[in-house]
Amino acid sequence: MVILRQFPGNKRIRSNRRLIERLNNKTAVIGVVGLGYVGLPLMLRYVEVGYRVLGFDIDQIKVDSLKQGKSYIEHIPSAAIAHAVKSGFDATTDFARAGEVDALIICVPTPLNKYREPDLSFVVDTTDSLVPYLRKGHIVSLESTTYPGTTDEELKPRLESTGLKVGEDVFLVFSPEREDPGNPDFVTKTIPKVCGGTTPACLEAGMALYDQVIDQVVPVSSTRAAEMTKLLENIHRAVNIGLVNEMKIIADRMGIDIHEVIRAAATKPFGFVPYYPGPGLGGHCIPIDPFYLTWKAREYGLHTRFIELAGEVNSGMPEWVVSKIADAMNDRCKAIKGSKVLVLGIAYKKNVDDMRESPSVELMELLREKGAVIAYSDPHVPIFPKMREHSFDLSSVGLTPESIASYDCVLLATNHNVFDYDQIKQHAKLIVDTRGVYLQPADNIVKA
Repeated sequence: MVILRQFPGNKRIRSNRRLIERLNNKTAVIGVVGLGYVGLPLMLRYVEVGYRVLGFDIDQIKVDSLKQGKSYIEHIPSAAIAHAVKSGFDATTDFARAGEVDALIICVPTPLNKYREPDLSFVVDTTDSLVPYLRKGHIVSLESTTYPGTTDEELKPRLESTGLKVGEDVFLVFSPEREDPGNPDFVTKTIPKVCGGTTPACLEAGMALYDQVIDQVVPVSSTRAAEMTKLLENIHRAVNIGLVNEMKIIADRMGIDIHEVIRAAATKPFGFVPYYPGPGLGGHCIPIDPFYLTWKAREYGLHTRFIELAGEVNSGMPEWVVSKIADAMNDRCKAIKGSKVLVLGIAYKKNVDDMRESPSVELMELLREKGAVIAYSDPHVPIFPKMREHSFDLSSVGLTPESIASYDCVLLATNHNVFDYDQIKQHAKLIVDTRGVYLQPADNIVKA
């Protein structure tokens, strides 16, 4: 529980007292805006500890599903949604209902535009939709990953356009999401949460907002520090993945199995953290977040060479994989054009249905452009979903000895546990393994 520090005559601290009390005694109503991979688990956690939650989303299909107690995310069971509805959870597309809640937690996408620049349209449009219904005592928390300064430069002026003063009438924080979909070892409750406020009073309200639902809330000095923290986390991963992807290319040229090297290096008990190569970066964070910082850094006259180099290496991996496919098929007197290629796994990582920025889809596009006949198998994604930038009228192919043998190439893009890798190895004419699944060499296996 957050203990309210009181100083005589300090209006900023006194002004958030009622909000903090309502958050601490769980009589506050929580509004979660954006009911996707971040917002939905957060909603369930608030319901679990006893808050009433109102969810907002612009997708009527999602809202209707939730009202019926149905989940549209594989690792979130419908039973959990149904229990939340019975506990008082409601979902709506009507942003005018924002006046019913005490807290508004914004969990909307922050993609890149076609020029690889930050696209804040979802954040800005969402905020603009909520602003007319703000009232004294509201707290607004932005969880969407973004560049340092977004909360202060974009959200604060919009909130104060109502005549309400941030830090006195309404409270504004940035608290970056840290969800890892499908990871059973870390859930919303147990993942430490960083929180930065626009003012000290905002931070205190933000700590109260999350203190009841997260085991450890980590305060930082400002929203900018919180925004930079999230970028550092993901840039750290992007850079290290870029390094190991480059090492993979070098090792391949030298006839060395990079996965064997990583396994050996990982036996060192200090000074080494294993990262693993793949066909490219996926998910909403790692392929995108570094470019938010490189874009903002230019405002300060800085050129982020290290980050951009890692991005260049990672973004080039799908092309490199396709070149390996072309070489492997050429060795077998086959061309990509006209050949049947089965892509195994189109989610961005193993054992989830999350398609955001999946490198598998880029591989499918590149192979289609070269004339391949594309099919895919992914039990987590039975029908290829509607996507803003990609279109395939396909559904998942079942794997049998006959179906596997009917393809000229099987591209192992995402290593779901559900696949029978022994069966695939036994019946596939050619396997291009981008995930290091097959430890032993074989005539029909090519590492990429």
